[in-house]
Amino acid sequence: MTTTVPKILVVGGGYAGFYTAWKLEKHLRKGEAEVTIVDPLPYMTYQPFLPEVAAGEIEARHVVVGLRRHLKRTRVVVAKVTGIDHANKTATVTPEVGEPWQETYDQIVVTAGAVSRTFPIPGIAENAIGLKTVEEAVAIRDRILTNFDRAANLPPGPERDRLLTVVVVGGGFAGIEVFAETRAFASALLKSYPTIGFEETHFHLIEAMGRIMPEVSLKTSEWVLKDLAKRGANVHLDTQVKGAVDGNVELSTGQVIPTDVIIWTAGVMANPTVVRGSDLPVEERGRIRARADLRVGTPEEIVEGAWAAGDVAAVPDLTGKGVGGYCVPNAQHAVRQAKLLAKNLTAVLRGEVPSEYIHHNLGAVAGLGLYNGVFQSKGIAIKGFFAWIAHRGYHGLAMPSWERKFRVVGDWWQNLWLGRDNVSLEALQNPRYVFEEFAARPRPAAPEAAPAPAIEPKSVAGENAPTAGESAKA
Repeated sequence: MTTTVPKILVVGGGYAGFYTAWKLEKHLRKGEAEVTIVDPLPYMTYQPFLPEVAAGEIEARHVVVGLRRHLKRTRVVVAKVTGIDHANKTATVTPEVGEPWQETYDQIVVTAGAVSRTFPIPGIAENAIGLKTVEEAVAIRDRILTNFDRAANLPPGPERDRLLTVVVVGGGFAGIEVFAETRAFASALLKSYPTIGFEETHFHLIEAMGRIMPEVSLKTSEWVLKDLAKRGANVHLDTQVKGAVDGNVELSTGQVIPTDVIIWTAGVMANPTVVRGSDLPVEERGRIRARADLRVGTPEEIVEGAWAAGDVAAVPDLTGKGVGGYCVPNAQHAVRQAKLLAKNLTAVLRGEVPSEYIHHNLGAVAGLGLYNGVFQSKGIAIKGFFAWIAHRGYHGLAMPSWERKFRVVGDWWQNLWLGRDNVSLEALQNPRYVFEEFAARPRPAAPEAAPAPAIEPKSVAGENAPTAGESAKA
């Protein structure tokens, strides 16, 4: 008699997916279940560090956590889940190379995360870049450095101004952090570019609402605005982007800002590929409907064998402080939900009762460039250097695994003494350009020789007449 163990399929390897699989390995006994995680990328990205990657303060590879390195007992599949048929407990797995296949499961955990939410604004899809992946953060850093190199060779004028202008759209935490970090980065670069003055660098933040950083108090957000203004940053509140064709950012105020760097941080939405290809229940904002115990369903009805957490899930906020009654999509919730989900899933497999997710927000912390930050916890606000220390301390500890912690802290320590690298590696996006330029190529084939003209037959009268040469010989 053969017995099979339950199969657990984790869809998505971001915060929630990685932590769920990581903690399942801790909670499950050997042979108690088989865990498979599917994600298009073989690593998890610690997104709170992306602004520091964009500013050259942390090496890009150090903010990602390799799935295969840290998940010892989990099967890792690098592919996309393009369909979920929970009625038959199968998922369609589509690899980049090869044919799709059907993956069967007993329990499914949907943690596919979120993507940048954009609007049909002319030019945004063609010219803007998000800040959800480490690749985007690296591209922002390299573009700023490359533009400094190009601008240094140009005389003052519109093209030079365009290269030295950065526009960030969105005044939430991600937008403010990347805005402040890149502003500080550009200021630090000036000592290496003596032909470029501070007044020639232009940084603009566009926010549709009347304030920034809704996660902190109004007083704290106003302090951040004043601090940014001291550093030469321009913040446009109650302003919308109407167009970005050819890099010309058109604002609702009528102002047009020519730029070569447009960073979009104006919101996120649940991964549409997974949500739309699933038969699991979805709420009005396009997220999978979850219960407080992180099982898919409603308080009255449970979808057996299905779980959801993180940005892709609408998880009730039992503290009563969530937007619309749900937990806001951020890393703080995703990690904590994943840890509880692993415990609850293990409990259900053992016939036990799962617990409900409840988390009281302890505060918010943001980095605003080197040696500057802001920290808010209830009515307590800390600003400046000590808030920056709190920011680095919190995220340094939150980075998963000691191996990753050591790498990140090592970057900070080295930069403290050696400074940031200021070399653009934008050519990495076309690594074969030198090889292609000088590579020997086969010579073009020689043209074929033209065929000899055919000799026309002579007339009957002169068929046997001698040629002129024969007559001469005669």
